[in-house]
Amino acid sequence: MEPLIELFNTPFLGKAAWIWGVFVAVVVTLLVLDLGVLHKNDREIEVKESLLLSAGYISIAVLFGVWVWWFLGAQSGTEYFTGFLIEKSLSMDNVFVIALIFSYFAIPRQYQHRVLFWGILGVIVLRAIMIGLGATLISQFSWILYVFGAFLVLTGIKMWLVADHMPDIAENPVLKFLRKRLKVTPGLHGNAFFVQQPDPATGKPVRWATPLFLALCMVEIIDLVFAVDSVPAIFAITSDPFIVYTSNIFAILGLRALYFALAAMIHRFTYLKYALALVLVFIGSKIFLVGFIGKTPPAISLGVTFALIAGGVLFSMWKTRGQAPVALTRP
Repeated sequence: MEPLIELFNTPFLGKAAWIWGVFVAVVVTLLVLDLGVLHKNDREIEVKESLLLSAGYISIAVLFGVWVWWFLGAQSGTEYFTGFLIEKSLSMDNVFVIALIFSYFAIPRQYQHRVLFWGILGVIVLRAIMIGLGATLISQFSWILYVFGAFLVLTGIKMWLVADHMPDIAENPVLKFLRKRLKVTPGLHGNAFFVQQPDPATGKPVRWATPLFLALCMVEIIDLVFAVDSVPAIFAITSDPFIVYTSNIFAILGLRALYFALAAMIHRFTYLKYALALVLVFIGSKIFLVGFIGKTPPAISLGVTFALIAGGVLFSMWKTRGQAPVALTRP
């Protein structure tokens, strides 16, 4: 019994193994319920269901944050909620690009959840690698935080300048690379990522990728691109890998549920990107101000972040009132 207790209490990235185990158990339970109970069959998810699912995910994320606050202290709790809010907000920009991807590949709504579900599994692994690498760099080279800070300020400025820019999915270099390296069917084959079809040259059956698989690859790549912004942003709030990773994953899990509602009214958040740009500049600037005014208290970081994002959402809703949704058409 004692060896088992020692194993549970073994430190892993700054926290006891059992604390990580609690987080993993919650995430695995949510994923099993999602795929094995709520969405066993491919079907279109309505806006009402999307909002209800998202409310459930957010409630669980908040309860987990309350547990972090109670068990690890007020500072860890505040840092968790700040990280969750930042990642959730930055991910809303991700929704728009995912909607463009689905439109470009003409993915029906009943198959979109399948892409998002398998996409989230890839995100869990990719974020773990990125956060582990970031934590290692910070522990070995403390000055790397200043690199993160400068990157966030520059990214925020760039986001402000190109806020109205619409990415061209067809010109994405990763998509061009995949099309050259893979045999891709011209149309979908149900919910299959791969199918067996004859090779036009030899007549022998070979494996072909479907547009659904290309859409999955693009969703993963887009998340990786957005993680380059969001992961340094949360490391600028806290260097605790547990807080960084848990706040990231809970925000992303809820985003998948919220996607179907957000995609239907993404035009109402036109000015949110400007608010997100200010958030990145604020967080990046905090690192350079430590030597002059000291470390910004987590509560102030949370308050400023919330105020900027809430302001962006409210201003967007006011400016776009009465506007009809903008159709995302395939080029």
